Amino acid sequence: MSVFGKFPRTFWVANVIELFERWAWYGFFMLFANYLTGSSDAGGLEFTQEQKGWLMGVGTGILYFLPVLTGAIADRYGYRKVLFLAFLIYVSAFLLLPQFSTFTGVFLMYLYLAVGAALFKPVISATIAKTTTDATASIGFGIFYMMVNIGAFFGPLVTLLFKGTSSLIFYVSAGIISLNFILLLFYKEPGRIENTKSTERLFETFAGIFRNMGSILKDVKFIVFLLIVAGFWTMYNQLFFTLPVFISQWVDTSVLYDFFQAHFPFISHNYSPASGVMDPEFVTNIDALYIILFQVMVSSVVMKMKPLRSMMSGFLVCAVGMSLTLAFQNVLFTMIAILVFSLGEMAGSPKITEYIGRIAPVDKKALYMGYSFIPVFLGNVLAGIISGSVYQQMSDKMMIVRKYVEEKGLSIPEGLSNNAYFDEAARQSGMSPHELTDFLWNTYHPSQIWMVLMVVGVGAAFALFVYDRVTSRSES
Repeated sequence: MSVFGKFPRTFWVANVIELFERWAWYGFFMLFANYLTGSSDAGGLEFTQEQKGWLMGVGTGILYFLPVLTGAIADRYGYRKVLFLAFLIYVSAFLLLPQFSTFTGVFLMYLYLAVGAALFKPVISATIAKTTTDATASIGFGIFYMMVNIGAFFGPLVTLLFKGTSSLIFYVSAGIISLNFILLLFYKEPGRIENTKSTERLFETFAGIFRNMGSILKDVKFIVFLLIVAGFWTMYNQLFFTLPVFISQWVDTSVLYDFFQAHFPFISHNYSPASGVMDPEFVTNIDALYIILFQVMVSSVVMKMKPLRSMMSGFLVCAVGMSLTLAFQNVLFTMIAILVFSLGEMAGSPKITEYIGRIAPVDKKALYMGYSFIPVFLGNVLAGIISGSVYQQMSDKMMIVRKYVEEKGLSIPEGLSNNAYFDEAARQSGMSPHELTDFLWNTYHPSQIWMVLMVVGVGAAFALFVYDRVTSRSES
């Protein structure tokens, strides 16, 4: 316990701030895909999957691109000031987002929210780095990532309690992030040198950042590694972009509902949109629970493995797990597949940062770590394409049922919500909605999208294998 006493107060304040920020972010983000594409009579916006993919992919991608600039802003004007601005943007964005229902309006508001997140990320990470030493960094960042996952787990569980009114999801997140204004009163600037030079110097800093980007691009080994890792993030982001929608549209969650109804009725009552159905986000959220339970164990197993070997194994296991989540209608198989995916995630993801730290030149470690955003940025954009246009063509339930209606020559009135349209198609076909879902599953094979993710994941693992062989040979 003595090691915990070595952390200054700001370290603990920053960790609680991170907890509430992740709580607020995942509280809405886990539900965001179904909010964008869900039926209007259930509070959804009925955007197409392609629109959802562009919005979430590009918007979230920009969130991970901007910190290379926002970090410089924080260094120039002070961490507390930037954190205050970030929280102000967060709160206003959460309050304004549900007021927009057009694609353009929601897209612009999501980009506004992304700016707040981009201001927050480099500051909180730098705070943890500056409030730990070589002796405490390992346990310090371990505590930090534990806070991330606790927030990621509890956030959706809280907001799902208010899903009856879609706007409440965002208002709850606004309330949670507002708690950080109070914590900011106890936040002390962690050893930043006050800079009183003119604003013009900030633009010089930006110019230097882009010059550094040019030097980074000359390191072919580093760039190839980042491009390979983008494949992992492309696959990982399907957990938020695609899986909640897929579960909502295709997976039979009745066995899970029956279990909770018999043994834990509070859960079946609060995390069920209808009798016999569990909230898809509740199912997807089990990934965060797995990480909380097993991260220490997995880390202890892979800690002695070389980073590239651990990443290869992790990427391959992730590919199998994420692919299997989209291959079955049975929710128990889905939960097992999420466990497989999470084990791969725990083995591979932490090693990415470790490897970048190892290959970076001694005098450029901070610079290289700063550009580790590139694969996350690319992964979000590519994930948006897969969860958007690819999913829409291969697996989207509404696209498939409309194709079925056209093929059968059924006459469905215009202006119906998605749910009403599907129910009417089932009625005219002499089937229940559940029977029509099974018929479409067996006839049009929407599960085949699992092959796309398998190719991405296995391709990334194989590319990393080749990369390891080539770089090992060049270093020997």
